[in-house]
Amino acid sequence: MRRLIPLVFAACLAVPAAAEPLHGIAMHGQPALPADYAHFPYVKPDVKKGGSIRYGVVGTFDSLNPFILKSMRTTARGLWDPQFGHLLYEPLMQRSADEPFSLYGLLAESVEWDEERTFIQFNLNPDAKWSDGQPVTADDVIFTMELLRDKGRTPFSNRLTPVEKVEKVGERSVRFTFNDKSDREFPLILATATPILPKHAIDPGTFDQSSLKVPVGSGPYLIKSVTPGERIVYERDANYWGRNIPAKIGFDNYDRISIEYFLQENTLFEAFKKGLVDVYPDGSATNWARAYDFPAVRNGEVVKETFVPELPTGMVGFVFNTRRPVFANPDVREGLALALDFEWANKNLYEGAYTRTESFWQNSPLSYLDHPADARELAILGPAKDKIDPAVLDGTYRLPRTDASGADRNVLRQAVDALNRGGYTIKNGRMSDQSGNPLRFEIMTQNQGQEKLAIAYQRTLRMIGVELLIRTVDDAQYQARSSTFDYDMIFKSYPSTLSPGIEQVGRWASLSRDREGSNNFAGVADPDLDRAIDALLSSRSRENFEAAVRAYDRMLISGHYLVPLYHVPEQWVARRNYIGYPDRTPLYGYQLPVWFDKRAQD
Repeated sequence: MRRLIPLVFAACLAVPAAAEPLHGIAMHGQPALPADYAHFPYVKPDVKKGGSIRYGVVGTFDSLNPFILKSMRTTARGLWDPQFGHLLYEPLMQRSADEPFSLYGLLAESVEWDEERTFIQFNLNPDAKWSDGQPVTADDVIFTMELLRDKGRTPFSNRLTPVEKVEKVGERSVRFTFNDKSDREFPLILATATPILPKHAIDPGTFDQSSLKVPVGSGPYLIKSVTPGERIVYERDANYWGRNIPAKIGFDNYDRISIEYFLQENTLFEAFKKGLVDVYPDGSATNWARAYDFPAVRNGEVVKETFVPELPTGMVGFVFNTRRPVFANPDVREGLALALDFEWANKNLYEGAYTRTESFWQNSPLSYLDHPADARELAILGPAKDKIDPAVLDGTYRLPRTDASGADRNVLRQAVDALNRGGYTIKNGRMSDQSGNPLRFEIMTQNQGQEKLAIAYQRTLRMIGVELLIRTVDDAQYQARSSTFDYDMIFKSYPSTLSPGIEQVGRWASLSRDREGSNNFAGVADPDLDRAIDALLSSRSRENFEAAVRAYDRMLISGHYLVPLYHVPEQWVARRNYIGYPDRTPLYGYQLPVWFDKRAQD
């Protein structure tokens, strides 16, 4: 058995100077809820727990360990899951979905830090227990950090990079002191994005191997049964330690949760129609508009719901893999992006439901749109401002609107002009470089919806002599090739929050470019982008933070790393009529972990 390299820590030797214990922390300013808060404002605190829910997902699984590289795309959902809830494993603190980035006590009942955020100390709740009755200890926290550093996958394996030392303080506290690789967000990431694992129930020697052994966790559910690749069923832990703490009131409302796996999205939707799945989050405008004329909708057994979060749009697009030489030139990327006739696709494929996305933080104060770069931004951009389109710099940039004919000559001319700047011209009807090599690439799609849009894109590219090949693969192959960057172009989504932070390193920073399993799908390595990410991570005031994100947004848009697609300002969910939810929709939109089975209310 390979020994784990121990952390540098002092166990109960010297007790560091104490700071004021806090019930909650926020990225900027103070958390909204007071120390004596009773529950989060978007839950139904008096909900009667019981009943069940059946979720559906596309994919498969062969492991009950979501923290290792071998099973990162095939792990059973629900164990550590921001969508369905962390059913088995828990973080030290719980994030509120009603604030940009605020955390409250969970496994840690309080925290301590200094103004400079040079350290954070987690004081564990004395009632915190594992499902086998053993207490959650400071040793568990230290063990987790060692284990994930040495055998976990990205990003868990990087948690200790910004840590200078770890100290065990007394029996229930752990202090992390940071080095110069840390930033102001990192203490919050450590608190909410790192699962705590039981030292007594894990063999470090086999941790990095896929396994279907039922694990021990501290969360509100136990695993009842597992059918590999098909189903995982959870049942409520009647002895769950945290059911009465404020951050968990109104959560975890079902006695039984099952997660059903399907090979394709259309198979999942058919299962929902037949009553085999209780909730169906719908991301397709066409499906939402056309596919709900079936008996369960007509008789009221299925209800369509629309939720309006107060969030930036994020970005969905066909992403260029700039590791490929064909996409190395930003002018080429711009020309190819201009060739997509969004207006035609929106009219003919999507019932006109979508709006074109032109910023990664559209519809929020973090977007560059309609915001001329101010002095703060220009200082962050430095010489990089000369690489930014002047219209992007002054906030007036908009993608050209076509006439929705699918063959708008004016826009296609702009695309050809950009490709000409990138070294390509049309020769004998083919777009070729100076050596006569044709402009040809492949887009990898995952489902029929992506393929449909790719076909529309293929048709307009053909008009300017560009050859686009389309390859639709199954989910397992799509995920495997995504994680190893084995594609020319790929369909990807970049969700945005009101508090972007360390996830941007995994998406766009130089250090993630060649790290398999990272989210740097575009293969970007740009020191100017690195500097912008550092600026947003180190901002101490909300004003400086917003300026840093807007500067960063301008750089991403001007880099033409993807073909921007669309967004809707709403969230669409269909549900069985016996599944209910609280009256209030929080800032981040609907939250499945606070929904409930209305049949249990009778």
